[in-house]
Amino acid sequence: MKLFDNTQVAFALKTDSQLERAYFLFKMIQNQPLVRIGSAVTNFALKAHLPIEGLIRATVFDHFCGGVTEEDCLPIIDNMYKNGNVHSVLDYSVEGKDQEQSFDGALDKIVKILNFCEEKKSIPFAVFKPTGFGRFELYQKKSEGKELTQKEQDEWSRVEARFHKVCKLAVEKDVPLLIDAEESWMQKAADELIEELMEIYNTKKAIVFNTLQMYRHDRFNYLKDLHKKAQEKDFYVGLKVVRGAYMEKERERAEEKGYPSPICINKKATDENYDAATKYMMESPKMALFVGTHNEDSSYLVMELAKQFNIQENDYRLWFGQLFGMSDHISYNLANEGYNVAKYLPFGPVRDVMPYLIRRAEENTSVAGQTSRELNLLKSERKRRKL
Repeated sequence: MKLFDNTQVAFALKTDSQLERAYFLFKMIQNQPLVRIGSAVTNFALKAHLPIEGLIRATVFDHFCGGVTEEDCLPIIDNMYKNGNVHSVLDYSVEGKDQEQSFDGALDKIVKILNFCEEKKSIPFAVFKPTGFGRFELYQKKSEGKELTQKEQDEWSRVEARFHKVCKLAVEKDVPLLIDAEESWMQKAADELIEELMEIYNTKKAIVFNTLQMYRHDRFNYLKDLHKKAQEKDFYVGLKVVRGAYMEKERERAEEKGYPSPICINKKATDENYDAATKYMMESPKMALFVGTHNEDSSYLVMELAKQFNIQENDYRLWFGQLFGMSDHISYNLANEGYNVAKYLPFGPVRDVMPYLIRRAEENTSVAGQTSRELNLLKSERKRRKL
C-alpha cells in the first residue's frame, strides 16, 4: 500500500458522523452545476440577510473552518496536534474590506496570533494577505509603476508600517510569518516590499516568507533572481510554494485587457514548474520551504529530495501544508512519518468567511480528480469502519 492510501491514519481523528459529513460534502462539491447554483444562492441569502448561518455553520463552515474566533479553534488545534502530530496555521479569512480601520483591525489580529503562536508549539506560523494591510488598488498602482499622489504615498507608508510592525514582532517571538500571494496585477508591489523585509529581518534565518504561485510561468525565474539577491545581500529566503488560487480570474483578465496570460499553458507545465521550484530550493541551505500542496506526486517528490539532500524529516526549514478539511490522507500520513505538517485553519465570522469558502468549493470542482480522490478515500474508510 502506498503511503497516501492509508485511510486509517488519514481519518483517525474523524468521528463516524464527521466522516459521513465529509463524504456528503465532497459528493456535493463533485457536482459542478450544483456548486455554481449553491454559491449564487448562498451569496443571495447572505446579502438578503436570510437566516441561513446555522445551516452553513453545521455543514460547509464546520468542515473547512476552525471557528469564528481564535479561541473557538483551540479544541481542533489541540486535537490535531496531540493525536495526529499535525500543527495549525490560524488563517483569519475575512476578505474584501478596504478601509483603514479594517487594515488596523487585521494588524491587531496578526499581532494577537503572533502572541498566541509564541505560547503554543502547535501553531508554528502566522499568516496574512497583503491586502489585509492595504488597498488592492494601491498595490496595483504601485505594481504598474504609476506615480502615487501625496495622499496615496501617505497611505502606502502606513501599509509599510503595518508590515514592519508584524515582521519585527515575528523576529522577537521567533515565529515565522507566511505572506500570501494574490492576483498578478498587484503582486509586484507586494514582492518588492517583502524582499525589503527579508533583507532586514531574515539575517539569521527565514522569518519572513513570501508565496510563489507556480501556475504563473514567470515565477521560477523570479525565484532564481531572488536567490541571487539573497546571496549578494546575505539574507535567508523563506517561501511558501503553491500552485495558485486565481487561475480563471487571471485568464479572463488577460483576455479582456489583451495581454499574454501569466498562467502556464497547461496543468503539466504547472506541475513541472512547481516541482522545479521545490527542487531548486531544497538544494540551497539558506532557503526555507513551506510546501503548500494537495498534490500527491509533488509530496512524494519532496520526500525523495529530502532523502537525497540529507534533510531530516523534522528540519525546521521544511514544512508541508494543506487546507483544513482537505487532503487529510497527505497531512496525517506525512506527520505519521515524522515530517513537519501544518493545516491552514481558516476562522472568522460565518458571513465574512463565505467568499473564502465559495472560492474553495469552486477551486475544488476545477481541479481534475481532486474531489473524486477525496471521495474514494472517504468511501474506503467508511467501508473499513463498516458504516
